Amino acid sequence: MKHASSFTFALLCVTALTVSGCFKPPVSMPDASIIGYDGKHLTPPDCSKLEHSSLLLDGGVPRPSMAWGCATYTNLAAQIANPQDFVAPRSLGPADAAIAASAVRRYETEHVYPLPTDTTRSQK
Repeated sequence: MKHASSFTFALLCVTALTVSGCFKPPVSMPDASIIGYDGKHLTPPDCSKLEHSSLLLDGGVPRPSMAWGCATYTNLAAQIANPQDFVAPRSLGPADAAIAASAVRRYETEHVYPLPTDTTRSQK
């Protein structure tokens, strides 16, 4: 009896390790270079090229394929305000330590500036 339960436990562990590998994204995940640039606008990636078929079954029917990274890079392409920043990024300027320190000091001493009431940032 003891050997049967040990065998069952070992079989469950092997099955869990095998199935858990199905949920990991592919090793060859795309990077931001799949976002295109037409000279004026960024273009989202072709999601059909990113699709990977699922190894899982639902009642014997294969689950839908997944396009890893498609939504992420499509949204990134839509959010970039200046496409030139994506094509040829500008270098980051120096940080202003005095401004940052004064903001932290105001926060620590509870002298935070209130939000303006004439903007949409206000809850009122």
